[in-house]
Amino acid sequence: MEYGKKAACRSDSGSGEDSLDRLLPPVSTPRRKSTTLSKAEPPLLRTGTRTIYTAGRPPWYNEHGTQSKEAFVIGLCGGSASGKTTVANKIIEALDVPWVVLLSMDSFYKVLSAEEQALAASNDYNFDHPGAFDFELLVTTLRKLKQGKSVKIPVYDFTTHGRQKDWKNVYGASVIIFEGIMAFADKELLRLLDMKIFVDTDSDIRLVRRLRRDITERGRDIEGVIKQYNKFVKPAFDQYIEPTMRLADIVVPRGGGNMVAIDLIVQHVHSQLEERELSVRALLASAHQSQPLPQTLSVLESTPQVRGLHAIIRNKETSRDEFIFYSKRLMRLLIEHALTFLPSQPCVVQTPQGEEYEGRRFHGKGITGVSILRAGETMEPALRAVCKDVRIGKILIQTNMDSGEPELHYLRLPKDISDDHVILMDSTVSTGAAAMMAVRVLLDHDVQEDKILMVSLLMAELGVHSVAYAFPQVKIITTAVDKSIDDLLRVIPGIGDFGDRYFGTDGPALWSDEDDQPTPTSS
Repeated sequence: MEYGKKAACRSDSGSGEDSLDRLLPPVSTPRRKSTTLSKAEPPLLRTGTRTIYTAGRPPWYNEHGTQSKEAFVIGLCGGSASGKTTVANKIIEALDVPWVVLLSMDSFYKVLSAEEQALAASNDYNFDHPGAFDFELLVTTLRKLKQGKSVKIPVYDFTTHGRQKDWKNVYGASVIIFEGIMAFADKELLRLLDMKIFVDTDSDIRLVRRLRRDITERGRDIEGVIKQYNKFVKPAFDQYIEPTMRLADIVVPRGGGNMVAIDLIVQHVHSQLEERELSVRALLASAHQSQPLPQTLSVLESTPQVRGLHAIIRNKETSRDEFIFYSKRLMRLLIEHALTFLPSQPCVVQTPQGEEYEGRRFHGKGITGVSILRAGETMEPALRAVCKDVRIGKILIQTNMDSGEPELHYLRLPKDISDDHVILMDSTVSTGAAAMMAVRVLLDHDVQEDKILMVSLLMAELGVHSVAYAFPQVKIITTAVDKSIDDLLRVIPGIGDFGDRYFGTDGPALWSDEDDQPTPTSS
């Protein structure tokens, strides 16, 4: 079946012409492993309040650092209580991939005036009219989310008919499922949808479901629900919702029970995700040969003390205790050096002797440190020691052993980080693939590129070039730059696996020991 042509996916008994069952591939058709996860191994781990994706988000940008693929957006439309959310959850379950966002149109009801609040309380306000939705905010939010940006989603309270004070942060979608009764009612909204699905459910079933939902979940009485249904819901369906069925690529009768239609949808989404896969690290490894080091690079002066510290921590015979002690000394020197690149302005203070002293002070809103887990976390104490009350964020990026690509597994960033100068910390940088992903995450959260300082104890020339080429305004600060990397992407002559030597382990941990509260796609 060719995608783009409207189809009604039915599995009714009767006429063979009305059924697509025999035209569809078997439900058990195997899919490529590149986008599918084993059902026996859920793609996440939960421990306390912590959620860690074991299947990370692959690069969504190219070697230039710019976004080269957008999230795949599925639009789900249908009448009130038609089963849109059930269909969405069935698609998510069958997709079996991480980083899927479910965006409900219900979050974008307009804030009601006092007069409209009174009408809503008496079931005389029409929530099923296009005018009840904030389409401007909805389109802006969905566009940013599709582009890979971090967004804030309003939380609508159906008991008070207003938005809650705290909005929900959402970021990192590979697939977005957008559902709502007016999902196809706006031209700008339609342009953002890669796949349009209409959930077609019998009107009597929808009424029964709405009665159950509004009475049990939203505290309404049966008379008010029936009044609202007859006055607003049914006329709105006939006038605004049902006519948009013609815009759908696929029509799903009977909602979440139609697994044939859901499997067809899932197979198409899988094929789209496979076509959008990128290979960033391979491109980085073959680029920037014999280029001079960029002007945005600053290397800590190679004093006898610095070279002595390097001699100790690079020595394979150095004990773990000494490795930690002298690494911390070098980190402190590096962080102090990095702070000299923050903006400052002249200031005059009075000394205890009553004299004036002309000095300088930081000129900016705030400083945030962000560590690339796990080894970058070792640099946090040095930053805290010199920046009082500094805020700390964390990003977990690990290499997919099958594809060789970096993957984003988890992030926790402070609120309003976009206004801060950010010190991005990692112990070593080889190809620069993980550093690029971390910078891209910060940019997606509206941090300005020229306010990012990439700080690392040791970098390979390739990593320096990769970051500088992709993000020419990012300041790169390190204690040393080594010439090359080996076939295992280790810096040569290098320092070994910094995390293993520091933590005394044989392999990387999935998360730090601190009590974080990560939510990879939302918080």
